[in-house]
Amino acid sequence: MKIKLSAAAILTLVLVCCILGLQADQSAEAAASNSRTKAKNVIFMIPDGFSPAYAANYRLYKGEPSVMDSMIVGMVRTYSADSALTDSAAAATAMATGYKTNNGMIGRTPDGIERKTILEAAREQGKATGLVATSSITDATPAAFSSHVFSRKDESHIAQQQLQIADVLLGGGKVFFLPETMGGKQSSRNLLEEAKQRGYRVVENRTQLELATGNRILGLFADGDMAPELDREHTNEPSLKEMTGKAIDILRRDKDGFFLLVEGSQIDSAGHYNDAAWAMKDTESFEEAVELARKFAEEDGNTLVVIAGDHDTGGMAVGGYDQTDAKLEVLRQVQASGLYMTKELKTDRSNVKEVLKAYAGIDVTPEEEIAIINAADAMQAINHVISKRSIVGWNTYLHTGVDVPLYVFGPGSELFRGLHNNTDLPHLVARIMNIDFGEDKYKK
Repeated sequence: MKIKLSAAAILTLVLVCCILGLQADQSAEAAASNSRTKAKNVIFMIPDGFSPAYAANYRLYKGEPSVMDSMIVGMVRTYSADSALTDSAAAATAMATGYKTNNGMIGRTPDGIERKTILEAAREQGKATGLVATSSITDATPAAFSSHVFSRKDESHIAQQQLQIADVLLGGGKVFFLPETMGGKQSSRNLLEEAKQRGYRVVENRTQLELATGNRILGLFADGDMAPELDREHTNEPSLKEMTGKAIDILRRDKDGFFLLVEGSQIDSAGHYNDAAWAMKDTESFEEAVELARKFAEEDGNTLVVIAGDHDTGGMAVGGYDQTDAKLEVLRQVQASGLYMTKELKTDRSNVKEVLKAYAGIDVTPEEEIAIINAADAMQAINHVISKRSIVGWNTYLHTGVDVPLYVFGPGSELFRGLHNNTDLPHLVARIMNIDFGEDKYKK
């Protein structure tokens, strides 16, 4: 009997050892796998104002899944420190620093303390850094990754800080680099000349960008925000894809890797105007930049692409107006933004029919014509007609507090699965880049 018990005990011991050994092997394999999920480069892309409704409407507009659909891994909560409805400054500060802050603040917590951004942390590790936007490059989102000010309106001060932290700056906002500004605090400094002295190649149009060489570039393609994609043909401004491609070409030369922020700023602008065609066209432009970034990541094998909206703008809906349908194909024939069409109207608005036919492919009804002629804001009236024709609903001209989608591709993508607070994102990026992002390492 004792012999049988001993044999059983030995057998049990052997089984336990096998199980423990298997677990150890699995742990080692997991650890090895985790050690491989390190990215040398990160391309952080923000479709400003983008929400699940934008994604669903864009799929209908395109007629097939978007490039981003296959990359979706989760959702992001967006509230700020002082409101359930964040603005871009607070949202971008959270995504850049890992800290919530009040609406309007940039790179600081509500107590005024400066917080290190993930872009600054990457630069401390010797990586090249870049900012690309279709707004002013000093606007809230790119500013939050590259500066620390109490108010997002202090764009001249933001510009000064950006020249100290980024190798590539591409967007609008030329006025904030000149001695006098159109808004915010004025500066007596000519930052364009200072940029040249710092070794930046300064370019101001699409052609100059194409030909630009060197390791540092400052591209300012508009005094303020750049043009909507619908209206870009009337300018000599580069597309978001072209700016993203140039930024990657320059930054990839750094042997230590790079961190690049890309913002599709005009999606938010479209939402504020409730301009459905503008929103879809700039989402298309953003998707083209995403496709380029993903292709680079696929070929490089060492690049993480993170895409997250900062908040929803406009409360866009799929459907509306008490109709159970959606007609996004209507938007495909629109050739100009409501902003541009409004500028084409005569003073008495007597050419409403001609303008809507020429730029939107719409034969307006007498009721629609009268509504546009008599509207306090002709642009809002035009956008309402087009949105109703395409059955795209809106509920505000401001932001909403809904969760926004999160898309990821590349090493460590699995770490982003699930529902996250926006403050989680820079910490996950830092982990995958294997860089120190601890608060105790940052002292001002």
